[in-house]
Amino acid sequence: MNYKIPIILFASLMFFPAFGQEMALNDSLSMAKFDINWNDFNIPSRDAVIIPFDEIHERTWQVNLENKLLYGNPEGTAVVRLYDANIENKFVEIGMGGIPDRPFWVAVQLPEEGYVVVHDKLERGWLPGAKVILAYSDSAGLTINNGERIVISNLDVETLAIEAYSVWGMKGSQDPPATTDGFLNLEVISGDPTEGPLHMFPFMVVGALGCVVVFLLVSKKRN
Repeated sequence: MNYKIPIILFASLMFFPAFGQEMALNDSLSMAKFDINWNDFNIPSRDAVIIPFDEIHERTWQVNLENKLLYGNPEGTAVVRLYDANIENKFVEIGMGGIPDRPFWVAVQLPEEGYVVVHDKLERGWLPGAKVILAYSDSAGLTINNGERIVISNLDVETLAIEAYSVWGMKGSQDPPATTDGFLNLEVISGDPTEGPLHMFPFMVVGALGCVVVFLLVSKKRN
């Protein structure tokens, strides 16, 4: 079983240093990271304010959501919408419900289809302490990981360049507060692969290391 250590070291050397170098070489790379306060979620969807990013994130992008909110009641939710830059009212929606059930859903609003829920899990849909990851490219579509596994793979949403976001969490203005403390951290990274090898995006690194982990697990079972 000693071969496991070299494999892990090889994977680390192959991916993590290269990722840092390629990020520095690609002038198109854009990054943003900020916290969304708990109180911002205590509004219904009709009152949600659309807030623009400093830059438009297009062609290849990744959004990480880390939920550190304290929910006010079991029915409370935290919803994040990411809006397209080119088509009005086109968006991707991520919803995370309160503890203990932790429901999780993904929806898209598209010009032809309208509002469509593409994933809905009523219990244990997201993991506290784990990041929800949305990864998009023009060629591969949208892939979403709920912090435990991939729940949406290569969804065709046509071209999706995100320019803004909004948050909400209450069904009606008379409902009790959805959240009472904490924050949700939003991180976005994007770039143009043609201006440098951006194949070292974090989600690609995670995928590669995931293959190593699977290999090790299979080897363990065989032994």
